[in-house]
Amino acid sequence: MLLSRVMALIDEKQEFSKRLRDSLKRAQVSARGAASIAREFNLRYEGTPVTAPAVAKWLAGKALPSQDKLRALARWLEVSPHWLRFGESDAGPARAAPALRQSVAAYRVDPQWLTKKYETLNEPHKKIVVELLIALLRLEGRR
Repeated sequence: MLLSRVMALIDEKQEFSKRLRDSLKRAQVSARGAASIAREFNLRYEGTPVTAPAVAKWLAGKALPSQDKLRALARWLEVSPHWLRFGESDAGPARAAPALRQSVAAYRVDPQWLTKKYETLNEPHKKIVVELLIALLRLEGRR
């Protein structure tokens, strides 16, 4: 009985891994490798960042993400969280609400969160952020 449960969990992890890899491909995620996928994921996830080894385990079918990370993955890849985790759906990889595919990732950042994170930076890093903002504003002709 215990052995069959362990085998079922291993199968679940493998199937999740396949759906994740298929979803990354279908979403045309340009990130290659666990480190770049982790970086892209962390830009969209407000919780504790994931590490490249954690993502490598997801991709290799050795681990499953927590529920909040699974929801963030599904939102990023525009698939149903239920389908991504379990693969069960009447409509296959049930796409989340249809959205136009953008060539540049859409980042939704709460201004309060951004301010709080900025305040935690040391002075040299704050200066880099300000210089980057000034350069981007000049590039867009807004300064």
